[in-house]
Amino acid sequence: MLFKQFVDDDLGCASYLVGDEHAGVAVVVDPAYAIEQYLEEAERRGIRLVGVLETHTHADHVSGHGRLTLEQGVPVRVHEAAGAAFAHEPLTDGAEVELGDVVIRTMHTPGHRPEHCAFAVIDTTRSGEPWLVLTGDSLFVGDAARPDLAVEARDGAEGLFASLHRLVELGDGVEVYPGHVAGSLCGAAMSSKASTTIGFERRFNHALLESHDEFLAAALGPQPPRPPNMERIVEINRGPFLGGQPWLQHVGDSVDAVVLDVRPARAFAGGHRPGAVNVPVSGSSFGTKAAFVLPERPVLVHAADGGEAQRAARALYAVGIFDLVGWQEAGGDEQVEPVSVDELERLLAAGETEVLDVREADERDAGFIPGSDHMPYRNVRQAAENGLCGTKPIVTICESGPRAAIAASVLRAAGIDARPVLEGGINQWRARGGELASFRRCGK
Repeated sequence: MLFKQFVDDDLGCASYLVGDEHAGVAVVVDPAYAIEQYLEEAERRGIRLVGVLETHTHADHVSGHGRLTLEQGVPVRVHEAAGAAFAHEPLTDGAEVELGDVVIRTMHTPGHRPEHCAFAVIDTTRSGEPWLVLTGDSLFVGDAARPDLAVEARDGAEGLFASLHRLVELGDGVEVYPGHVAGSLCGAAMSSKASTTIGFERRFNHALLESHDEFLAAALGPQPPRPPNMERIVEINRGPFLGGQPWLQHVGDSVDAVVLDVRPARAFAGGHRPGAVNVPVSGSSFGTKAAFVLPERPVLVHAADGGEAQRAARALYAVGIFDLVGWQEAGGDEQVEPVSVDELERLLAAGETEVLDVREADERDAGFIPGSDHMPYRNVRQAAENGLCGTKPIVTICESGPRAAIAASVLRAAGIDARPVLEGGINQWRARGGELASFRRCGK
């Protein structure tokens, strides 16, 4: 059996190449928009791609199924409940795809979405029973999928509970390969580990240990933020096939677009174009963060060089941001002086600043600077556009610096005096004995 996992570290998404190396055929399961990785692996192994299997219509990243069909002539299979507008072979529960001695059996596992399927993989030279299962957005390592993106949360949770317990029936020895690892917005407590087993999850995964009522109560509680551009991405993935994008071109100065500076925060602070927003492509979850803070306007990438610009473009395409007008060398006259934790303490003592904590609510609840305001970095753009209250300069802070830097750049682009605590953040404030308050929510 041929089996290879591909993980997009930026989005926390996993995709798979599954087939029979002796027969020389394979399919791609849940392909990323960057299909080059599958083509290179297929060429290296001397195999032919004969199909795409989608576990569901993805809401957090653009699928590569359109590129594989348009550029390679590969057919797509997805469950009949997906409502796909593209040419496809509809899957039903129990349907099998034969690839030489390897059989992929469809298991309809609704919950995350009505069309969701898992794929049990059987190597018939070893056994007639599944060796592993590709669980997509149902069972994760240490967690389960969220039920609230496609249907009412209660309906999704009911379906997901049944689907998870159907997967458990595959047997403890079956290996589990999920559609997401840590870093995705499709689950709250998933591990960064790339695989697990049914038996391990049955013993330790809270979603499989809870009763029906406990599971519903947890599933209907607070969820991670909804993926940015979610409706647009679902529309793209459900609609007509989308092909590849042209190479991002270097352009001149006269471009009407929002500037996205993708250099590290320190380089941005040292000099950038006025009005630019800074999201470092070298940081974690670049595409998701950029999608949260960019307005719906054409985007001009500012980068240190062409390679950095192209890396940014690939990650932006993956989250449905296609209106890129080109790239330019980064730099400019505007500078911003980061705030140290020592300076922040002095500013607060003198009453000369307002502190904006840009972490998520659960992070802030565990400990925050007394008197600070709270707004997750992903909401700062909308708040700035609607008018942010206060007359004092703002200092943004997060756990260790990256989100504070993004938020400060967004505020400054809107004309608001803001500086970030770039290194250390709440972690350093806590380590040096700075005063922290905490907040306990009802039911916790």
